[in-house]
Amino acid sequence: MAQQIADRRDVDFVLHEQFKVADFSKNEIFAEFNKKTVDLIVSEARNLAVKEILPTRKEGDEQGCKFEAGKVTVPESFHRAFKLFCEGEWLAMNESPEWGGQGMPRTVAIAAAEYFNGANYSFMMYPGLTHGAGNLVEAFGTDKQKALFLKKMYTGEWGGTMLLTEPNAGSDVGALETKAVPNGDGTYSITGQKIFISSGEHDLCENIVHPVLARIEGAPAGTKGISLFLVPKYRVNDDGSLGEFNDVVCAGIEEKMGIHGNATCVLNLGEKGNCIGTLLGEENKGMSAMFLMMNGARLLVGMQGFACATASYIEAVNYAKERIQGRHLLKMMEKEAPGVPIIQHPDVRRMLLTMKAYVEGMRSLLYYVSYCEDMTDISDLQEDKDRYQGLVDMLIPIAKGYVTDRAFDMCSFGMQIFGGYGYTKDYPQEQLLRDCKITQIYEGTNGIQAMDLLGRKLGMKKGKLVMDLMGEMTKTISQAKGIEGLEDQAAKFEEAMNKLGEVAMHLGKTAMSEKIMQAFAYAYPLMEVTGDVVLAWMMLWRAAIAKEALAKAKKKDVPFYEGQIKSSEFFVYTVLPATLGKMNAILSTNGAAVEIDEASFIG
Repeated sequence: MAQQIADRRDVDFVLHEQFKVADFSKNEIFAEFNKKTVDLIVSEARNLAVKEILPTRKEGDEQGCKFEAGKVTVPESFHRAFKLFCEGEWLAMNESPEWGGQGMPRTVAIAAAEYFNGANYSFMMYPGLTHGAGNLVEAFGTDKQKALFLKKMYTGEWGGTMLLTEPNAGSDVGALETKAVPNGDGTYSITGQKIFISSGEHDLCENIVHPVLARIEGAPAGTKGISLFLVPKYRVNDDGSLGEFNDVVCAGIEEKMGIHGNATCVLNLGEKGNCIGTLLGEENKGMSAMFLMMNGARLLVGMQGFACATASYIEAVNYAKERIQGRHLLKMMEKEAPGVPIIQHPDVRRMLLTMKAYVEGMRSLLYYVSYCEDMTDISDLQEDKDRYQGLVDMLIPIAKGYVTDRAFDMCSFGMQIFGGYGYTKDYPQEQLLRDCKITQIYEGTNGIQAMDLLGRKLGMKKGKLVMDLMGEMTKTISQAKGIEGLEDQAAKFEEAMNKLGEVAMHLGKTAMSEKIMQAFAYAYPLMEVTGDVVLAWMMLWRAAIAKEALAKAKKKDVPFYEGQIKSSEFFVYTVLPATLGKMNAILSTNGAAVEIDEASFIG
């Protein structure tokens, strides 16, 4: 059975029918990205992903990374794939051509990223982290820092990563102990240890550039005293050539449940007193710099989880169509009845439709966030720019937290459909499940995403972000109510949306009262129900487009459009009733979770 990683028909539907990305070409900054160009980009991304990156997935998992004497070697097959990836200028798809990027819309770039990450996202972490580190240099670097580092990072000649986590400072970044001492010449001597550093050391590039969070001597405690520094593995001379080793030593790599192809490193900085960094941005503004880049990083993690889920779904569908097992339910009493493909069994169909609905909804959500980011670039009015940015900010906890949780669930369904074979290494399902798990944990655990949603996003701009999001949903409701056959779905979705507004207001008020602990015990359920409503919105939106397209659809497209309507129907009538029940539980705000004595958890 040939491995596949994404549904091109659905990708095209989201790009061209839902978000009409070719219309971006009407704007000067995206003028060259007409429909023909967009389709060519996606086709080329798919070819590279399927032919060159996908074959590295299994080998990368089995071989893993090797550590010896401070050096890390990646799986051998990664080298060719990385070379081709960089030669194709895929590393900085939406960045300026001035620095080695392609300048494409983010909505197009995320479609390419779906293929790349679906093929092997542990491999994609090397260029992905390089891109993120380059974004920091581009946003906060001096002219000299940009000239020395940026193009070499965006073209993949040099790698990049992010040094944040420490043994005593994981989610609590303010507790970090890494120090920066001014040298009097504009440079700083850096000392400290960083752990769980993805892509922190490897042999794909001759140099690795590390943005490092550290505290300058005498700076305030907590996050207010954190600064950001640029610390390359090898120092860089003024002419751009490599200088001496910069005392950034890999002390080991982690043995992990998944993403074996990516090196997760312990890095010691300045053990010999020779680690030199330069300030990136302003003193004591390191955390604000990181927050500026957080949306992109968390959207990427959402894409990583989703890419596992969509690959798992496609594998499961193909397997279910081929695997013969058991008689048809309507012929169970006929001893001579032949076996049928398991896709004909009701429970398998339930699981497949669950996967289909969530995968389609998550794809639209992730692409929509990128679409909103593009709209902040091309909108003429500042009011529109702010509104689109607010939608991005509001949806990021859902795009990271909710999406990765549901993605892991979908990978579990995929394994279940394969049965015992899914639990073996004969098929990719078990690796997809293992690789998916970390997406729920890193770049801020999903509990932290929930706290961000409740503690920051609900109250931003006096609730304007929530109201703008619901305003967009209401547009879809109005459209769907005017389409024959979608009226009831629209009404039930409207009920859930209004209930969510009630829940958000209730929990927001509770979080500002003496019951703050109870409120935050329900932060995660709030993220879950918000995610359900957002996905229901995406699916109703898709169904409205499909319903209208059916009237003039070609015969080959009819099953696709009918499938969109069924996905929405399934979600609205099967998932949303449970969502409403969860909302009622949130409104009760029962305090058991925070009132129980800690001793009660023992024995």
